[in-house]
Amino acid sequence: MEEMRGKPASTAWSGWVGFAGWLMVLVGVIDFFEGLIAIIRGQYYLATANQIVVFNTTTWGWLTLLGGIVLLLVGYGLLMRASWARWVAIIAISVNLIGQLGFLGSAAYPLWALTVVGLTFVVLYALIVRWNEAAPLD
Repeated sequence: MEEMRGKPASTAWSGWVGFAGWLMVLVGVIDFFEGLIAIIRGQYYLATANQIVVFNTTTWGWLTLLGGIVLLLVGYGLLMRASWARWVAIIAISVNLIGQLGFLGSAAYPLWALTVVGLTFVVLYALIVRWNEAAPLD
């Protein structure tokens, strides 16, 4: 019946787009606190001789903190089904994915990093392939 009025029918992917929004908010909060810890306690994250370090810990902390704020705001935009948030989220979560892959080799918990990478692919799939199947908010 909804298809007759020009609206796409609600599918299970409506929930996945909402999940993508909440996941972006949570990842943003985690990144924010991860960056804050790096800024406040500079020695909390130690670089070993096997790691490639592009920035010092404080700079990395500021970048992570600001990236967390961006992810949090974009996640909120996804929850509101804002069309701008879709493309910004795709770019932001892709950059976060690259950061997670870079962090994967030196992480103390590689299984957690792999889980985050897997969930990122689910978010990207929901935003790229299934966005049109999600019911808009009225």
